[in-house]
Amino acid sequence: MTDVETPAALLASYARFTIEPGLTENELAAVEKEFAFSFADDHRAFLAAGLPTGRGWPDWRHGDRTQLRDRLAAPVEGVLFDVASNGFWYEGWGPQPVNAVPVAKSFLVTAPRLIPLYSHRYLPAGRGTAGHPVLSVMQTDVIVYGADLKAYLRREFEGLQDPPTGARPTVAFWKDLV
Repeated sequence: MTDVETPAALLASYARFTIEPGLTENELAAVEKEFAFSFADDHRAFLAAGLPTGRGWPDWRHGDRTQLRDRLAAPVEGVLFDVASNGFWYEGWGPQPVNAVPVAKSFLVTAPRLIPLYSHRYLPAGRGTAGHPVLSVMQTDVIVYGADLKAYLRREFEGLQDPPTGARPTVAFWKDLV
């Protein structure tokens, strides 16, 4: 595989998933409007080149809208679960109050949105941005799973075990959980 290979071409080369025609500009805009976020530029290009389908992939074209909303909410809901059940409190929120969950929820409204890529792997939202590390998010257990989209695909689907080196998330709040 060459260095100029796109993430979409890389995924297709694995021949493990059905890849439908990519989302059109109108479809991408409709998804962004419906769910009130913007894909990062590299995530958008990936989905425009081909829409991976099957277990683990969010189906932005035909998927159940409630399930997609749940997947979008999962990172924040996981943090709130840890606040409520495991005593988690982010030091950037100041002293932990007695009513921690609603206070945490008010802070999380300002955290950058994470957009599902595959399973519990996420990329930050944000038109005009690209090259973010892919994050694996399970409640407040957040790790960098790939330095960027292409590195992530290689790690996830080629079975590479070495953790990414030098890649740090760049988005507020989530970068501090890594």
